[in-house]
Amino acid sequence: MVNGNKATAAYNLSDKRVWVAGHRGLVGSALLRRLSRENVELLTAGKNVLDLRRQQDVEDWVKREKPEVVFVAAAKVGGIRANSTRPADFIYDNLMIEANVIHAAFRYGVEKLVLLGSTCIYPKLAPQPIPEEALLTGPLEATNEWYAVAKIAGIKLVQAYRRQHGCDFISAQPTNLYGPGDNFDLETSHVLPALMRKAHDAKREGASAMSVWGTGTPLREFLHVDDLADALVFLTRNFSDEAPINVGSGAEISIRGLANAIRDVVGYQGDLIFDASKPDGTPRKLADISKLEGMGWRPRIGLGEGLASTYDWFLANVANEATGTVASA
Repeated sequence: MVNGNKATAAYNLSDKRVWVAGHRGLVGSALLRRLSRENVELLTAGKNVLDLRRQQDVEDWVKREKPEVVFVAAAKVGGIRANSTRPADFIYDNLMIEANVIHAAFRYGVEKLVLLGSTCIYPKLAPQPIPEEALLTGPLEATNEWYAVAKIAGIKLVQAYRRQHGCDFISAQPTNLYGPGDNFDLETSHVLPALMRKAHDAKREGASAMSVWGTGTPLREFLHVDDLADALVFLTRNFSDEAPINVGSGAEISIRGLANAIRDVVGYQGDLIFDASKPDGTPRKLADISKLEGMGWRPRIGLGEGLASTYDWFLANVANEATGTVASA
C-alpha cells in the first residue's frame, strides 16, 4: 500500500502479469530479456494490435488483459534532427501514450507502474551531476524541449495519481542509452548509434574522413540498455516515491572521445571532421545516481564492452540498411 509519498513494503514481483508497453523498442526489448529470468507472465501488444495514442483502445485492452505491473517503455524518441523537425509528433504522441496508459492502469487496478522518462527533462544548465531536485528549476535545452515537456508531464501524472488515488506508480529517468535493438537510422537516431552507423559506412566505402555534428566538446553519459532493464526490475521491487529517480552509469565522455572509441571498435582508420555549424545540444549532461547507488544498485557493463557487443549486434542485424546523416545527442 502507498502511504503518502512512499509505500510501506517492498513489492513482490513473483507470479505477476507484467505488461511491457513498447516491447519492440530499445528499452522494451531489454526489459523482455531481463524479465524472462523472473517468475512472471509477460504481456505485450504490438502497434498492429494496440495504438497507445487511442484512449478507448488502451482502456479496453487493459480491462481485458488485466496486467498487475506495467512498464511504460513506449515513446517517440530521436536525436536533435528528429526533435527539431517534428516537434508536434514528439509532444503529442508522448503525451497521449503516457496519459492513456497511466489512466487505464489506475482505472483497472494495476498494482505497480514504472514510467520511463529521460534525463533530458532537466534544465539545459542544470548543476552537474544533475540531482533529481533540479527538475523545473530552469529553461530546457531547446533542441529537445518538445520531448522533455511531454516526459515532465508524465512525471507529474505519476505524482498526481499517487497523491489523489494512492497508486503505486513511479518514474525513472535514464541517461543516454545504447545497446542491441537501438535505432541506427541516421535521420532519427541518437548520437551513439548514429556515429557507429557513420563509422561503419565510412569504413565500407573506404572514405578518408567522416563528419560529426557539432564541436565534439559536449560531455555525455551512456548506459547500456541491459543495465537499465536490470535497474528497472530492482526499482519495481524496492522503490516507491513520487519523486523521479535517475538511472545512469556515473561516467561521462566527450562526443569527440565517443567518436574515437567507436572508430576503434568499428576499425575505421579515417579522420573525424567536426562540423561546428551544427548544434551541440546541452554542454554537459551527467546524472546524479547517488539515490539509486544508495539503495544498492550499480551498472555492470562498461562502455568499451558495451560498444563492442552493440557493434556485433549491428553487424548481425542492420549493417546493410540505408545510410543518412549524424547528429549529436
